[in-house]
Amino acid sequence: MKTKPIMKTAALSILLLTLYGVRTRAADAGELWEKNCASCHGKDGRGDTKMGKKVNVKDYTDPKFQAEFKDDKAAKTIKEGITENGKERMKPFAEKLTDDDIKALIAHIRTFKK
Repeated sequence: MKTKPIMKTAALSILLLTLYGVRTRAADAGELWEKNCASCHGKDGRGDTKMGKKVNVKDYTDPKFQAEFKDDKAAKTIKEGITENGKERMKPFAEKLTDDDIKALIAHIRTFKK
């Protein structure tokens, strides 16, 4: 039967497209980080930037931070931003980033763990 080679080819194609999609999302997370986060949080997640120091951002490489870091809280923070005492410490990204973008950024933050 000729259907088996066709099915194998289709299955292989689906697998390759899935793997390519995962790889693309990972690259996109890095690009999203560079575009939206690195100016305050630093390329390496340490927050050792002029703006990061000004607004006292967390060091994402700190094991204590990583242990307390919760995905749902992080997603809410990214979407809504942070305002303290009437001053915006982090702008909201709900209008700019999709839920998938936010999930990718959270996964990217996890890569800073020592």
